[in-house]
Amino acid sequence: MRYWLLITLTAFQVAAADNWPQWRGPNRDGAAPAFRGPAAWPEKLQTKWKITVGEGHSSPIFGEGKIFQFARLDGRETLSAIDPANGKVLWTQSYEAPYTMNIAAWGHGKGPKSTPVYANGRVFAFGISGVLSSFAAADGKLVWRKDFAKTFKNTSPDFGVAMSPIVWEGLLIAHAGGDKGGALTAFDALTGEEKWRWNGDGPAYASPVIGVFDQVPQLITFSQKSVFAVHPKTGQLLWQMPYTTPYEENNITPLLVNGTVMLSGLDAGVKAVRPVLTNGTWTCETLWETKSASFSMNTPVLTQSGHIIGFSHKNKGQVVSIDPKTGAIEWSGKPRQGDNASIVMGAGAVLVLTNDADLTVLRADALKYDPIRVYTVADSAVWAHPLPLESGIVVKDAKTLAMLVWN
Repeated sequence: MRYWLLITLTAFQVAAADNWPQWRGPNRDGAAPAFRGPAAWPEKLQTKWKITVGEGHSSPIFGEGKIFQFARLDGRETLSAIDPANGKVLWTQSYEAPYTMNIAAWGHGKGPKSTPVYANGRVFAFGISGVLSSFAAADGKLVWRKDFAKTFKNTSPDFGVAMSPIVWEGLLIAHAGGDKGGALTAFDALTGEEKWRWNGDGPAYASPVIGVFDQVPQLITFSQKSVFAVHPKTGQLLWQMPYTTPYEENNITPLLVNGTVMLSGLDAGVKAVRPVLTNGTWTCETLWETKSASFSMNTPVLTQSGHIIGFSHKNKGQVVSIDPKTGAIEWSGKPRQGDNASIVMGAGAVLVLTNDADLTVLRADALKYDPIRVYTVADSAVWAHPLPLESGIVVKDAKTLAMLVWN
């Protein structure tokens, strides 16, 4: 089988040293090729600037020389463009976004939770109630918008929209709708015209990735009750496997690892599967499975030295390293580290940012849990992914955005 990771912004790449245009980075795998980091991690990080941007778990992205942050400010969902040099807000666009929270998600606020995507001069944002918008990156002008109120009975899942859209060959793809009714839908990224839809199941909280298996591109993601793949050009269903977690919380991004797909979820363990084409039919074979770790609300990274490093919710939160060939746990960090952690990788280091605002720096080739440094990077909870840039690390906490630097 021939396999490779497909660059998700094909024909839309940005020629810049800093390139973090979407959820989990250029290839949606948590890797930051442009991140340099310090020669030696200092005892403390310095705050270069800090601004109020609003509430929500949406992660900052970078494109066209700007930071883009999607948040709820003064009751309105607001997209802001920010100068990374000084934190100056270059423009904002906002709209009314009333939203009634599910009581089970009360502690997470009214969002938004979905991370935008930048491509070809546009920023696409998916609001917590299901409003999908396209903005001009240069000035914030609204280009097109979809609200799905006339399409689906529910326009968002029970805990609000959390999936982050993806752009592929001129298509903007998002899983619209809500509980027991929705459609993975592709739109012309420039015009908003619908190109295809797959309505086999309602949306989960996971975000898709795109890989190529046997020369066939596959968009792979979770729905409410399954993990599945479609052809990103046509929406044709290629394969589907039942996959459920408590409260229908399928919420991690699949990780593509050397021709396999790594899956996990709340109390679901971790497994690696391989899509296989036999006589024109796709199936998925399970290569290994472990119950010693489980990932929920966060996705691991694959290090250049070939280790999967993630944050298991077992033992009240701990970092683990997994052998991607066998699923064996290579080492575990200390327990009780938090409810969640966001993980990115670059410059030979793995950065683990917990919801308690602790940023742990690990060696990417570590053979045991041995932090280089642990920093406290915010005064409130952090659920958004950090944004690694050449000049520093951008952190979104409960209401503010800050640039942290080492010199």
